[in-house]
Amino acid sequence: MSAVGSSTRVTAGELQAKKERGEKIVMLTAYDYPSARIAEEAGVDTILVGDSLGMVVLGYDSTIPVTMDDMLHHAKAVMRGSQRAFVVADLPFMSYQVSTEEAMRNAGRLLQEGGAQAVKLEGGVHMAETVRRIVQIGIPVVGHIGLTPQSINTLSGYKVQGKTPQQAERVLEDAVALQQAGASAVVLETIPAPLAALISKRLRIPTIGIGAGAGCDGQVQVWHDLLSYNTSWLPKHMPRHVKQYADAGGIMREAIESYGAEVRAGSFPTTKESFAMPKEALAELEAARRS
Repeated sequence: MSAVGSSTRVTAGELQAKKERGEKIVMLTAYDYPSARIAEEAGVDTILVGDSLGMVVLGYDSTIPVTMDDMLHHAKAVMRGSQRAFVVADLPFMSYQVSTEEAMRNAGRLLQEGGAQAVKLEGGVHMAETVRRIVQIGIPVVGHIGLTPQSINTLSGYKVQGKTPQQAERVLEDAVALQQAGASAVVLETIPAPLAALISKRLRIPTIGIGAGAGCDGQVQVWHDLLSYNTSWLPKHMPRHVKQYADAGGIMREAIESYGAEVRAGSFPTTKESFAMPKEALAELEAARRS
């Protein structure tokens, strides 16, 4: 049973306390029940139900096609597998950009229907008022700046952001604006490590890095990248910020190949994987068929 609302859950306040104590925050994406269970058993602090599921789970080319129904479906699955972690769910493309009222409504759905503890949205200065309004109705918000995948069509690809002094200043302004709007934390994606370290020192709230160096208050990685599982969606060369800690995809392929070989050879199933029938019952069946 999911422990939605349980007092044993990690909270936004506890993540803030970790920053103040200088303890690093561990965030990992998860998109279903078994992944959430494994992540929790491994002791992560927070689980992100990211709209990256569009690429790594649903097979889209980007996060753009992901819908609120998709996010709710996967958030519910993660919550069924999660008992302790602080669960953050992404607001998908066009679920919060049209109006503040629509953003508040959809954020509420991710908590009320999906069971998440917080929502994440992309954008800095221009989204600050939306963040403020969502926070005012009691919903924690995690910001997301730097490389923002929902804006990939205006960013000319998945490139490092904030490399020039002018770009870096804009990223810093975005981070400060999110903090002032009441965000509980901010994800810094694919920005220079020195800039991320500067922002992390400047902000009171935690920063979670992905491709932003070790100076952030925490790190997030995508489940499928970390485990080298279903990475066919990635470009030929793995992004620099990804570290693969296991070849789970290779292990799965080998297991399936072995299964297929045994089926074709007739060596699976054996009597160990089969069920017996009393000889008397079989004899009675055969006799009845002969009569």
